[in-house]
Amino acid sequence: MLRMFETTTAITASLLLAACSQAGQDAGPAAPAPAPDSTAQAPAEGPAMVAAANPLAVEAGLEALRNGGDAVDAAIAVQAVLGLVEPQSSGLGGGAFMLYYDAQTGELTAYDGREKAPAAAGPDLFIDPETGEPLSFFDAIFSGHSIGAPGAVAMLAMAHGDHGTLDWADGFTAATELAENGFEVSPRLHNLIAGVAPRTPLDEWEATRDYFFTDEGEALPAGHLLRNPDYAATTRALAEDWRNLYTGRIAEEIVAAVQAGPRPGTLTLEDLANYEPVRREAICRDYREWSVCGMPPPASGGVSVNEILGLLEPYDMSQTGPDTVEGWRRFIEASRLAYADRDAYIGDPDFVFVPAEGLLDTDYIATRSALIDRDTAIEHAVPGIPEGVDAPGADATADVPGTSHFVIVDSDGDVVSMTTTVESIFGSHRMAGGFLLNNQLTDFSRDPRDAEGRLVPNAPDGGKRPRSSMSPTIVFDADGHFELATGSPGGSSIIGYVAKSLVGMLDWELTPQDAVALPNVVARGDTVRIEDGMPADVLEGLRELGFTLDANRGENSGLHAVRRLEDGSLIGGADPRREGVALEP
Repeated sequence: MLRMFETTTAITASLLLAACSQAGQDAGPAAPAPAPDSTAQAPAEGPAMVAAANPLAVEAGLEALRNGGDAVDAAIAVQAVLGLVEPQSSGLGGGAFMLYYDAQTGELTAYDGREKAPAAAGPDLFIDPETGEPLSFFDAIFSGHSIGAPGAVAMLAMAHGDHGTLDWADGFTAATELAENGFEVSPRLHNLIAGVAPRTPLDEWEATRDYFFTDEGEALPAGHLLRNPDYAATTRALAEDWRNLYTGRIAEEIVAAVQAGPRPGTLTLEDLANYEPVRREAICRDYREWSVCGMPPPASGGVSVNEILGLLEPYDMSQTGPDTVEGWRRFIEASRLAYADRDAYIGDPDFVFVPAEGLLDTDYIATRSALIDRDTAIEHAVPGIPEGVDAPGADATADVPGTSHFVIVDSDGDVVSMTTTVESIFGSHRMAGGFLLNNQLTDFSRDPRDAEGRLVPNAPDGGKRPRSSMSPTIVFDADGHFELATGSPGGSSIIGYVAKSLVGMLDWELTPQDAVALPNVVARGDTVRIEDGMPADVLEGLRELGFTLDANRGENSGLHAVRRLEDGSLIGGADPRREGVALEP
C-alpha cells in the first residue's frame, strides 16, 4: 500500500501519486510534504552520524553537527567538500535529489535539484544535423549540448532556508580552507584520472588539463598536494550569496565553457538566472511492516525501488537469504520487470504523464509479481500496461555510472539522504570557477522518437529535467519512526544497488555494512550483471534456470546507509568500493 500521512490519518494512494504525476510545487515558500509520523514530538538529543564517500567530506559534516548544525547544515558542508575532493562524481556544477526528514514535526520533504535543459533545447538535441542520426555516446557527453543548468546549490539553499540553523556561509568554510591549503589526491582519484584520460578527452580543455595533470602530462599522483584557488574563490562567493553561481562572474564563466567548441551548447545567462529547485512530495509505499520513501519523478528511484519491493512482497525473502539461488532469482526477476516499466514510462512530470500511481497500484503489482512465480527465467521482461496509458513508450537512454550519495542523521533525529552528481565520470570534462560542469542532459534519450515517430517520455526539451535513476531512500517503521536511510551512485544501476541494500537489511537482517558489501546484482534487460564475490554454486544455479549472466565483474556502487537500532543507537555502512566512512561526531 502506498501512503502519505497528514496529522492523524492517512490519505489515499491516489492523492499521493496524483501529486507526483502533476507538475511539482513551485520553488517559492511552501510547507514541506507531510511524512510518516507528523505527530512526532521533538526527540531528546541523541546520537548523530555522517556516512559519505570521502573522509574529508565526512569530517566537514561532523564539524557542522558539532557546532550545533542541522542535518541540512552538514549536507552543505559535505557537498562543498565532495565537489573538491571527489570531483569526478559530484559538485557545484551538478544536480542532486534530497530527502529530508524533520524528526520534530514528522514531515518529509523531497527536494528536487535536478539540472534543466536550456530553453533553446529541443527533441533533436543529440541528433547530428548532418546525418540525422543520434550523436555517438562520447560526442554527446563532451559537447556543450550535454550541460544543463546546475541545481545542487540552489536546492541546498532552499533546504537551508527551510531547516538550517547555522549561517549559510558556515557550510563552505571547510571546502574553502581545503581548496586554499590543498588536499592529498586520493588513490581513487589518481586511478580515475589515469584510467579515463586514455579513453576520453579529459585533457582536451586547458583548465581541466592544468588541474588534473602534471606539467609532463601525467595524471596527478596519489598523495600530491592539490590546491584549487579558483574553487576557493567560488566557495567564498557562494558563502556571500548562493545566487552568485547563477548570476555574475561565475555564471559568465559557466556559459563561456558551455558555448566553447567543439559542439558548443546553448545554455545562457538567462537559463542560469531562471533556474529554480522544486519541493515535491515523496513517494512512500508499504513493504511488509515498513514504509519505504523515495524521490518522485523525474527521479525514477522512488517508483522503481518500491516496485521491486512490491513485486517481492508476496515471497518470503527472509527464508531465501543472500547465499541462495532462489533469493537472487526472485530479486533478478523483480528488477527486470521494474526496469522495463521504468524505461517505458518515467520522465519529467512537468512535460509528460507519468503513471506512477498505476505502476505502484496493488492490483497491478500483484499481476506483475505473479510472473515471478516460475521455475525458469522469464525469457524477455517487457513493460506492463498500468492504468492511465494505452501502450508503453520506448527508451534509448545510455547507462552512465557516476555520482555520490551520503546520509546524515543529526542529534535531533533529523535525516538527510542525498544523491548528488555531475553525471558521467568527471562530468562534461569542462571546468568553470574551479569545478567541473555536468553532462546531465545525456540522461535524456539521445534518440527522441520511437519506431512510430512518437516522442518518448524521456525525450529532450527546453526547460525539461532529464529522467534520473537517483534513489535517495528513507525507511520508517510501523509506528512512523525513522528506521534507516540508504542510497547510491551508479547510473541506472542505482536502482538495483539500493534495492539490494534494502532487501539485505530488511529481509536478510544484515547490518548496513554487510548489506552494502553484498555483491551487486543489476538486472536491466536480458543480461544480468553480477559482481565478483557471488558464490559459484549460486551463479551455476542461475545459469541452469536460463539466465544470461555477465558475472565476476566490478560494479561502481557507492552505497552509504545509516540505521537506527532498537536502543536508539546508530549503525552505519560505507561502500568498500569507494573511500568513504560512516562516523559519529
